[in-house]
Amino acid sequence: MNKKQFLRLESINKRFGGVHALKDVSLTVEEGTVHALVGENGAGKSTLGKIIAGVYQPDSGKIYVDNCCVKYHSPREALADGIALISQEIALVPQLTVIENIFLGIENNHRGLIRNKEIRKRYYELIERTELSIPPDIPVYCLRIAEQKKVEILRAIARNARLIIMDEPTAILSADEAQKLFALIRKLKSSGTTFIYVSHFLEEILSLADNVTVMRDGQCVKTSPVEKESRETLIEAMLGRYVSLGFPEKIYPEPDAPVALSVEKLSREGIFYDISFQIRKGEILGLAGLVGSGRTEIARCIFGADPKTEGNIKVFNKIVNPTSPKEAINAGIALLPESRKLQGLILKLPVIYNISLPHLRKVASGPFIKLRDEHNRVKELLSTLNVKPLDPWIEARALSGGNQQKVLFAKWLFEKPKILIADEPTAGVDVGAKHAIYQLIHSLAREGIAILLISSDLEELIGLSHRIITINRGRITGEFSGSDLAEDKIMHAIFSTAS
Repeated sequence: MNKKQFLRLESINKRFGGVHALKDVSLTVEEGTVHALVGENGAGKSTLGKIIAGVYQPDSGKIYVDNCCVKYHSPREALADGIALISQEIALVPQLTVIENIFLGIENNHRGLIRNKEIRKRYYELIERTELSIPPDIPVYCLRIAEQKKVEILRAIARNARLIIMDEPTAILSADEAQKLFALIRKLKSSGTTFIYVSHFLEEILSLADNVTVMRDGQCVKTSPVEKESRETLIEAMLGRYVSLGFPEKIYPEPDAPVALSVEKLSREGIFYDISFQIRKGEILGLAGLVGSGRTEIARCIFGADPKTEGNIKVFNKIVNPTSPKEAINAGIALLPESRKLQGLILKLPVIYNISLPHLRKVASGPFIKLRDEHNRVKELLSTLNVKPLDPWIEARALSGGNQQKVLFAKWLFEKPKILIADEPTAGVDVGAKHAIYQLIHSLAREGIAILLISSDLEELIGLSHRIITINRGRITGEFSGSDLAEDKIMHAIFSTAS
């Protein structure tokens, strides 16, 4: 039985300066279905979602909702038709609480006075309905990125949206949180809610979507029922070529390779306790745990971004105990943070400044920057990492997610570190960029850099790491190597409590 058509796009075009972001895109989305969009970073998926939601306006083409031609000039107008967008970028008011953000603009009020009891009742009904529990009175700026994403999902559902556009909703959710989200999507779909679902996790697409559209270079190259597709066929359509899905072959460091990083009984009161491990020169150590287990906080402490309560951090057997990122950088420690947009890049600055900022002393002569040296070094890094476009002066915010992540790597390769901490290095990047990052991490380890790899993707951790330690509630619960690098064993340790 054919479903009713909810949304139809006809020959949508959109340019940003000289970039033709969308080229004659035509698409039909049926009511009460999950329609997936896949493609490389920069293929046009996010731009298309923002046009449907009224964030951008098309240069040409037509949009039909319920067979009526519409022209949205703002997200508010789209929301009036029941269309809500949950974008990759967090769009919350940081100073407001969770409950205030969720119901902002749709509060119960009487003669201008907000009825807090009624709002709170609606909040707990929403939590019961979605099972995405989060304390209502915490200011959003106090929340981790994954929890802020849950607030955005709750906000869209609270508005009774008929079409919800989700752009990489699970990129920073734990496996358990992602499964709860999938269950919620299926539940809402059964009651008639329509979804446009953008994700680089192809397994999600294949298990969740009804139909899938592949985009490449701003065009729709393929639309089909999801049961006719596989991971391999989607990747080939996305890239226009076949690409291997495997990980680079592991090259293990010498057993007597020097210890590059030693963490001894590191603690931060209330966050993590008694953390001890070593990473040898050229070794990749994976750190596995649920979101909120203390993974990122350990990384930030080693990098000097957060204070420690006790313990020692050594680099090649020398106690460094950095109290600031500057001290960590001087000791040879670099950190790729979990959020490139909020913690890694200054989005409004050109790529060249983002890359060279921590290393100005290397391109300075007295108080002056040697501009030619700076430009040549950045251009060399961009070329080596295949950043597109190869333009040092483009603003970082104009790049796709995968290219932004490559710029982050370039930032720390300007002057190669001794230890690289990579926190969710492939979050929100496409298949092609993901495998390029895998090769890069592998090659950096071959060059002798010690790497601490943090990822919510267990397959990724197992595929890249020489060893893995697991953490739960701020304590180490296991260590795995060789034949013990098995998903079931690691998952068991992730959910275990340290003895």
